[in-house]
Amino acid sequence: MPQPRFLLPALAGFLACTLSASAQTTAQSVDADLPSLLSTYKDIHSHPELSHHEERTSALLSGDLRKLGYDVTERVGRYEDGSQAYGVVAILKNGSGPQLLVRADMDALPVEEKTGLPYASHVRGINAQGADVPVMHACGHDIHVTVLLGFAKQMIEQKSAWHGTLMLIGQPSEETIDGARAMLADHLYERFGKPDFILSEHDASDYPTGSIAIKPGPLAASSTSIDVVMRGKGGHGAAPELTKDPVLMAAEFIVQLQTVVSRQIDPQQPAVITVGQIHGGTKRNIIPDEVSMGLTMRAYDETTRLAMIEDLKRIANGIAIGYGVPEDRMPIVTVSQTEITPATLNDPALEARLHASAVKALGAAHVLDASAFMGSEDVGVFRLNNTIPGVMFALGASDPDKLAAAHKAGTELPGPHSALFAPVPEPTIRTGVTAMTAMAIGLLQPKA
Repeated sequence: MPQPRFLLPALAGFLACTLSASAQTTAQSVDADLPSLLSTYKDIHSHPELSHHEERTSALLSGDLRKLGYDVTERVGRYEDGSQAYGVVAILKNGSGPQLLVRADMDALPVEEKTGLPYASHVRGINAQGADVPVMHACGHDIHVTVLLGFAKQMIEQKSAWHGTLMLIGQPSEETIDGARAMLADHLYERFGKPDFILSEHDASDYPTGSIAIKPGPLAASSTSIDVVMRGKGGHGAAPELTKDPVLMAAEFIVQLQTVVSRQIDPQQPAVITVGQIHGGTKRNIIPDEVSMGLTMRAYDETTRLAMIEDLKRIANGIAIGYGVPEDRMPIVTVSQTEITPATLNDPALEARLHASAVKALGAAHVLDASAFMGSEDVGVFRLNNTIPGVMFALGASDPDKLAAAHKAGTELPGPHSALFAPVPEPTIRTGVTAMTAMAIGLLQPKA
């Protein structure tokens, strides 16, 4: 398990006067709010909505934020196809000072819940391909929305402790990594102002409840979705010599693709290429004309990401040439411009400030060193190529005893995207609201 870092003495001294009373006030107030927050969490968990369909969740979030006194705008966001998104923007102005964007994502996943919880989801929905699928909050976005609501209330109650502008974002379609881009395409910053800082969190099964984990630098990888079509010449399975078999070419491509990470990029740069889909053929004895594959590519470094794309293209073309495929039947490699997101890189200076605030609110033993991971997040899109400082922290969501037992046994507890993922809601929400409030108040201070 990651070990806690210790608060820098200078930062601790700077923040002591402003955060001690605030942290104590927050803890008492959050405890009083927990019954209502837990009810909200279970309601959202029981009514998950797929990406692009967050109508109910966005209405719930908008309604509660309006009741608190925020200026709320709904249906912010426009997708590539021109359709409107269910993004929510809530503004609270509290005098002069910096503007802080705090983001929570709202969408769920096409997963059938198997937790057995009394508030488990039994919802079904229609996915982008028109298929009927089960729906579950298997990534904890229900926790994120609930924490945002608890945090929003704390910031209202503690307005005397901070100055500036809060910009709360209920983001749609994180799972399809096009929600943040859709909100920017709808002129988010032109309409509501460009933030000075961006803050977000994500619940995590590999950290205990009551704690957060945070680090400077890379936290999550970039994600690039790629489609590859190997084209050949179909024919009878009994006469392969008369064909150019795209099934065989696809198989060779998948095997050679493994050399990109192992032999063609800097071994000190973490990277992943996974082929998650392959489709081709209609009958056992028919060699098809083409085989299509869907890939995901992950990296922390942009130079590495671009190099991997070129390596992939070269391998695909080389295999086709080796099989004698004519020029007009070369592979088609399509790099998505919508299902793509940058790496989540925590700004070091901002992370140091937030780390200090979190230690003051939670105690050093509950502020852990986060581990970078190869999963992806689209919150980095809001940062405009890292020109806006931002930090995401991990919010512990697992029972400490069960987590310790799993580590001792060398196993893992069910995590995000699992049908068994079940955050422990009460301490997770309490810690998320407490940490987020302390961090925000620490940032929204007048310059010395």
